[in-house]
Amino acid sequence: MGRGLFITLEGVEGSGKTTQARLLAEALRARGRRVTVTREPGGTRAGEAIREIFLDAAVSLNVAAELLLVLADRAQHVSEKLKPALDAGEILISDRYSDSTTAYQGYGRGFDLALLGELNRLATAGMAPDLTIVLDCSVETGLARTRERAKASAQRFDRFEGEERAFHARVREGFLNIARGEPGRVTVIDSERPLALVSGEILAQVEELLARRCL
Repeated sequence: MGRGLFITLEGVEGSGKTTQARLLAEALRARGRRVTVTREPGGTRAGEAIREIFLDAAVSLNVAAELLLVLADRAQHVSEKLKPALDAGEILISDRYSDSTTAYQGYGRGFDLALLGELNRLATAGMAPDLTIVLDCSVETGLARTRERAKASAQRFDRFEGEERAFHARVREGFLNIARGEPGRVTVIDSERPLALVSGEILAQVEELLARRCL
């Protein structure tokens, strides 16, 4: 069986990644496709344990510790879940992957981008997405959505949701810089538009890639 298709959804807090990952999976399954949806951090038993620490704002982490936690999660995620799904010929959709580390720990926290790139290559074992969708929205829109979500669920902000506006602005610029540097892999989609328009554009991108790959 041939290799499947690896799609990642990226973006700032509140950009709509989780919702769009679910809608894309539903649309593809309705077309008879085999789909696995996962997330980072998380996606495996070890990853979910790491996620609890990684996102807990009450747990103090310096930048290196934060980075190494997410890289440990990714290494396990790749070997335990991502590679088997792709080897089985599935369409794999991940809510965040290595670009988030570049944007958050690199651009947001200021970690050396060259070293971070090497560490990301180690953690991913060289596994890169076939298509990355960056869901782009203003920092103000994203944070407003995050506040509404936290209020509705009576949950406190996680480590990143509670960061200052300037941090989120740097993260957004990081994602846009990644897209500018890799236009063949990364597509930016305006996620401030109505949900159906955004999901329709994402599905069109994926179907075009499937047709090109004859999958």
